[in-house]
Order: sequence, then C-alpha cells, then structure tokens
Amino acid sequence: MMIGIIFRGFIVCAALAPLLAGTAGCAHARLAVAREALLEAPPLPAGYQTSKDLQRDIQAGKLEFLGPQHVSISEATLVENDIEYGRVGDHALLLNLFRPKEITKPVPGLVFIHGGGWELKGKEFCTYWVARYAARGYVCATIEYRVSSEAAYPAAVEDAKCAVRWMRGNAVKYGVDPDKIGVIGMSAGGHLAMMCGYASDVAELEGAGGHPGVSSRPQAVVTYYGPTDLTKLKEMDIVRRFLDNKTFEEAPEMYAQASPITHVTSDDPPTLIFHGTIDGIVPVEQSDALAEKLDALGVPYVYDRQEGWDHVMDIVIEVSKRCLFIQDRFLDAFLPLPK
Repeated sequence: MMIGIIFRGFIVCAALAPLLAGTAGCAHARLAVAREALLEAPPLPAGYQTSKDLQRDIQAGKLEFLGPQHVSISEATLVENDIEYGRVGDHALLLNLFRPKEITKPVPGLVFIHGGGWELKGKEFCTYWVARYAARGYVCATIEYRVSSEAAYPAAVEDAKCAVRWMRGNAVKYGVDPDKIGVIGMSAGGHLAMMCGYASDVAELEGAGGHPGVSSRPQAVVTYYGPTDLTKLKEMDIVRRFLDNKTFEEAPEMYAQASPITHVTSDDPPTLIFHGTIDGIVPVEQSDALAEKLDALGVPYVYDRQEGWDHVMDIVIEVSKRCLFIQDRFLDAFLPLPK
C-alpha cells in the first residue's frame, strides 16, 4: 500500500527514515523542504464528477484556457529555433532553445517534451513553458521527436534520450550545469520523460542519433498524466501503433520494455507527477501505480492527484497556476538556480 501524506489534494512521499543517512537522505531532505513550500500552493479548483460534466462547462465558456496570447518572451531571453540536436539517417532532430542572454554561472537545463499520443509533431506546443522558465533563469529546450508514422518504437524514446545527451554535451556552449538537467513531459511526452529518467541505463534504448558516450540520465523528472505501464493499456490502438503495430500477445516483452514502471530502481531521479482522477485517456491508476513503486523503493516523489480533472487539465488557467507553483518549488528543491 502506498504510504503518503495528503496536503490539499496532493500526495508526498513520507519515507522519513532516509533523512538520517547518506545521499538518499539529502534527497529526502530537499523533498521535505519542497513539501513545506507546497503547502502554499493555490487550491485546486472544484473538479467534476465526469468528463461529460467538464465538457459541458467548456462548451458554456466557463473555463479559461492557456493560449498563444499568454506566451510572453522576455527581452532578456535568447531564442534559437530549429537547432539540430541529433540525426538519424536523413532525419534531422530539431529543438527550439530558450535561454537567458546573460549567464554568469552554469544553470540547470530543462528539456520539454510535448504530448500527442506519440503521433503529433509540435515542439511549439511547449513555448509557453520554455519561455516562462527561461525568464526564471533556466536553459530550456522544446524538442521534436520521431512519431509513430515516421519510425517504430523505440525511435521516440531514443530521440528524447538523445536530446538529454545533446544538452549535456553542449553544456559549456550554452551555460548549462551538466549535473542539473530535468526532463518535463505531457501525456506521451510524460512517458518519454519517464523513460529518460528510469531507463537511462538501458543501452539498447540509447539509439544512434548522436553524442555517444554522453549520459542521457536526467536529475529530475516531471510527468503530466503520462502512461507508466503500457501492458495495462494493451487494448488502446494508439499504444499498439506506437509499438510498431504489435499486439501485446505478439510482443509482450516490447510492451514491458516500453513501460517506464518496468525500469524504476531505487537510484532513479526525483519525480513530480500530475494526474487528474477522471482522466479518460490515461487512467489515473497509471500514476497511482508509479507513486506506489517510487514510494516502495524510496525514490523522492511528489504526486498531485487532482480530484475531478481530466486529461490536459493543466491548460485550464486556474489549474495551471497550481501546477506551476508546485513545479517551481520542486525545481527549486532538486534543480536549484545558482545563487
């Protein structure tokens, strides 16, 4: 059974014993500090009984959503679009980079991975977040990756890991601290972020996109409603298409290997999880199971289990305020900016 402490609707790891010893203790101490700050998070707006109830309010115009009008790029931010971070054959892998114009000390780097069922391309989807975090002082990349129609699994995983290697390999050039890299993803992007975090030691998933010999291991993972166990989603067509159109019966090992939860070990990076309880695409039980495993293994995590909210709830402005507050404190704890 998952052990947790509930604070205003989110669950935080409560394995306090490691506070007294070693590196793990330091990680849990940072989590404890973050937990104190999280008590100040804006409350989650009242949720819904069903997705249909939520859709009714959307159609009635009762909710305000994040959109292009909310993107604000600071004059102190340098933007470089379509940087090639890797190449597979003739396929160039591109990212957009947002970074402070003036960096006096190495800063943490953040790699953002958009969602879309591993089928939609759109690194621009994350522009709001990369612009925001670049203004705070981070070096931020939002990446493209090969989607299911372009290349079979594990192509997207390989590309995400290549992006982490690119950022670490170019740390000096861009002012990044190579020991402070985080990966943040939404939905399918959350899945890829977790694969970077938990399968960084799986050599067959590294791919040949570039930067061999550089570690693809991040120091923090943030997942918004990302699928954690594809063996439990084996009936979903979008999962089958992601996995080279193989059914679970044809390729159970592939389904297991492509599941982040398979790879979780006690030395994995701190993880922040967001998930709505009425998610009609990725069941909340996917994140529940991940939180239980992280807890059992003593991996620091924060879980914001958002009662009555659906998939992509974070684009609702009032929900986003809460998510960003929690995310800011998590990054402050585990990927702090230099003083």
